[in-house]
Amino acid sequence: MSTLPPTRWEQAGPAAAQGFGRKFGELVASGQDVDGEARLADTLLPRGARVLDVGAGMGRVTAALSARGHTVVGVEPDLALVEQARATYPGIDVLHSDVLGLDDALLGDRPAQFDLVVVVGNVMVFLAEGTERRVLSLLRSRLAPGGRVLLGFHLVGAPAHARSYPAEEFVADAEASGLRVDARFGSYELHPANEEYAVWVLSASHAGPPPTDFGHAFS
Repeated sequence: MSTLPPTRWEQAGPAAAQGFGRKFGELVASGQDVDGEARLADTLLPRGARVLDVGAGMGRVTAALSARGHTVVGVEPDLALVEQARATYPGIDVLHSDVLGLDDALLGDRPAQFDLVVVVGNVMVFLAEGTERRVLSLLRSRLAPGGRVLLGFHLVGAPAHARSYPAEEFVADAEASGLRVDARFGSYELHPANEEYAVWVLSASHAGPPPTDFGHAFS
């Protein structure tokens, strides 16, 4: 981790984490629905599946999928958010680590491969500059046979300090990393693909039928 350039999230400073954590903490405390991503993730899984939640933040997706009976490992590099996650959802499994620091030693006796890797909440656009393909390759290496990646980020209107990540550039990076696009949507409720937000379902490029852009099929 020490050889990596600072992530865009780190460059945003402590105020970003405080604002993010406060926002979702208030939503959870008030009983608001914060499980949209987790509901979609759950539909992609058999019962009792293995899930890796990358950029777990304050733990809401990890907690929701754990409550649905899955074995979930969260990974979050921001210590303040890790502490908030553990306080908000006691008992969830969230590791304090950059995703690029995720190795078998860190995982210990946890699963080494996963049926689904969840990368939501603009994680991809807050990575350290130039590490996108490295991260995507690591995610690919953690997929169990038949495993998939659920990933989403803003194409425009991303938060401050986040990068612009055009859809075509992301697809090129994914394909170069051994992944393919199975589906693209405009939201976690499966609205048609649009130019503002992208939700992707990816899988290992050597497995399964040809990809389908369901988002455009719905339009």
